[in-house]
Amino acid sequence: MDEEIASAAARQGQWKHQYKALSLLAFQSFGVVYGDLSTSPLYVFKSAMSGNLHNYEDETTIFGLLSLIFWTLTLVPLLKYVIIVLAADDNGEGGTFALYSLLCRHAKLSLLPNQQAADEELSTYYQPGTDRAAISSPFKRFLEKHKKLRTCLLLFVLFGACMVIGDGVLTPTISVLSALSGLQDPGTGGLGNGWVVFIACVVLVGLFALQHRGTHRVAFMFAPIVVLWLLSIGIIGLYNIIRWNPRICLALSPHYIVRFFKTTGKDGWIALGGVLLAVTGTEAMFADLGHFTAASIRLAFVGVIYPCLVLQYMGQAAFLSKNMSAVHDSFYLSIPRTVFWPMFVLASLAAIVGSQAIISATFSIVKQCLSLGCFPRVKVVHTSRWIYGQIYIPEINWILMVLCLAVTVGFRDVTVIGNAYGLACITVMFVTTWLMALIIIFVWQKNILLALLFLVFFGSIEGAYLSSSFIKVPQGGWTSIAFAFVFMFIMYVWHYGTRRKYLFDLQNKVSMKWILTLGPSLGIMRVPGIGLIYTELVTGVPAIFSHFVTNLPAFHQVLVFVCVKSVPVPYVPAEERYLIGRIGPRQYRMYRCIVRYGYKDVQKDDENFENHLVMSIAKFIQMEAEEAASSASYESSTEGRMAVIHTTDATGTGLIMRDSNDSAAGTSLTRSSKSETLQSLQSIYEQESGGISRRRVRFQIEQEEQINPQVRDELSDLLEAKEAGVAYIIGHSYVKARKNSNLFKSFAINYAYSFLRKNCRGPSVTLHIPHISLIEVGMIYYV
Repeated sequence: MDEEIASAAARQGQWKHQYKALSLLAFQSFGVVYGDLSTSPLYVFKSAMSGNLHNYEDETTIFGLLSLIFWTLTLVPLLKYVIIVLAADDNGEGGTFALYSLLCRHAKLSLLPNQQAADEELSTYYQPGTDRAAISSPFKRFLEKHKKLRTCLLLFVLFGACMVIGDGVLTPTISVLSALSGLQDPGTGGLGNGWVVFIACVVLVGLFALQHRGTHRVAFMFAPIVVLWLLSIGIIGLYNIIRWNPRICLALSPHYIVRFFKTTGKDGWIALGGVLLAVTGTEAMFADLGHFTAASIRLAFVGVIYPCLVLQYMGQAAFLSKNMSAVHDSFYLSIPRTVFWPMFVLASLAAIVGSQAIISATFSIVKQCLSLGCFPRVKVVHTSRWIYGQIYIPEINWILMVLCLAVTVGFRDVTVIGNAYGLACITVMFVTTWLMALIIIFVWQKNILLALLFLVFFGSIEGAYLSSSFIKVPQGGWTSIAFAFVFMFIMYVWHYGTRRKYLFDLQNKVSMKWILTLGPSLGIMRVPGIGLIYTELVTGVPAIFSHFVTNLPAFHQVLVFVCVKSVPVPYVPAEERYLIGRIGPRQYRMYRCIVRYGYKDVQKDDENFENHLVMSIAKFIQMEAEEAASSASYESSTEGRMAVIHTTDATGTGLIMRDSNDSAAGTSLTRSSKSETLQSLQSIYEQESGGISRRRVRFQIEQEEQINPQVRDELSDLLEAKEAGVAYIIGHSYVKARKNSNLFKSFAINYAYSFLRKNCRGPSVTLHIPHISLIEVGMIYYV
């Protein structure tokens, strides 16, 4: 009996702890996820009534608009996202690229050419409970067979991603302008539109100038603001319902939607573009899933967001039903005069919170595009030591700021900006709906009829809003389309050029037969040191190797072909990051190292990379020897198999790693072959560059351990090369289209791709290669 009571108490304590953690995450989500969605009441009724709908200013029209807003909030954010889409996470990550990467792993839809079978063995590749031996459906085989369909899918995903970047321009603009529009209220002095635009520009410049400080404090700093804002607008909405028109509760019936369209006809259809603004920011619930949990986001929406927004929209509608002349600024005019200034300050702060959230989401989407080879190389700064994935991209930050200022000064009108904003948001939702239909078939492995039901139901709702938004393309809607096509052109050109360059490398690999005929010395002088040859190839020897050998008849005694590649998973565990293999026979001392990153991983400047590499190769040498000893039929092939090496575990390497200044280290196995002049030059360079000197370590072979003589010789050569120094060899490539290429390809490669390569960050900077050890080899690629 006592044991049962103790067990029940333990379960109760565990439940309380889980509930507390869930509540804390839900509270934090207000500051990151819901800033945009919660500020929508500032401009929804104003935008919806801006067109010809002002000819129908009566109670029936207001009731119909409220009914549309209520059912849109219920069907899209609540039913589609909270109940269904949040379940389609990619190992806890959400967003357009998360869905795309899920599809690429469960069906061969990816256009990335460097994928390997070994990637499927990653622990994060398949979700728990996934049936890997699922029967391939005819629809799946049809998509995998046609490359053009896979290209169309990528373009579709890129278009959705570009619309998210467009959101990053339009959200700060419309949120800040709408919040500051309260300054035009005649009761507060009535500032002119020019002054409001000027103040909005100052606020936007300040917002983007603070981005470099990072967003790791956003959750705790901004969550109380959003919660206070939501509770305030909910209470004010309830007050307006009671004071102005309690009958507004009847408008929740869909009967009023039918009456609305019967009365307004085409004008009511066009007004859907304004109603759509009530659900802008919904995509953030899924896109920002990686920082929270699906349960916390659901709790926050159902418990606070949904009821507060419904009350506020009902209150505004009740006020408008008795004060139709106030439709031009219904939010601020519906606020009791005694609380106007506190609500104005809260609205301004909430608008900044919403802007901050979408800017952070834009950084994340650009990082994902970069990882999947669809965006030029930019600087990615990891801004938080504790929260993984919080990043800042300087180039994108300043581009967004310039575009925001241009839109603010150019349009100066919330309604016109709202037309572009609504089109961008509904396009992203529409893309998500189509991708979700494919997820239901390929990932969840449900009946295709269920996917069609999902697609038809939500696609028809969003299609109606999309058609209404397209009608407003001439009235500002063209802005989001223009942004999307510019960014999409950049993305696709970069992806196309990168893919063509990889295929050239693949087709011009150095023949292993040619390398074997050169012998262990490779026909050249082997000098002390390790040569790290960076390549995008995951198999074979790149053409840059022969190009280097023919121009400089000397190479390092140990050669490692390093490939840093992205895998379509959000994260690659640190213990599964390195794949090590051998190239050629043992005496050639040539190895391959593949370093794998997920699309959410941040490639930080790891000062221990060289040490990790040496330990990984040593461990591979030991593993290979053990396999050869245990299997009599074991034969080392010229392109040996790749093995996952746990860099976090030093056991089984046969080596001891100590700090070079460790007095207990004794005499090192090898002596540095660098001259005193070279060593002094290196120390001077490190001092002048202002960089932090790297941790210096020495390796020793464990004397007590019984090691095969061949293995000991190979380890000795590896350590001798490490003491001599490490050189990083990278190709400085010039990509040109072949002479017989068509006009489109010539323009894309010779001009567009070439321009992007010249104006983006170099590969050596992106890979964090130390300049003092860098060797660049020039080479022309005719693709």
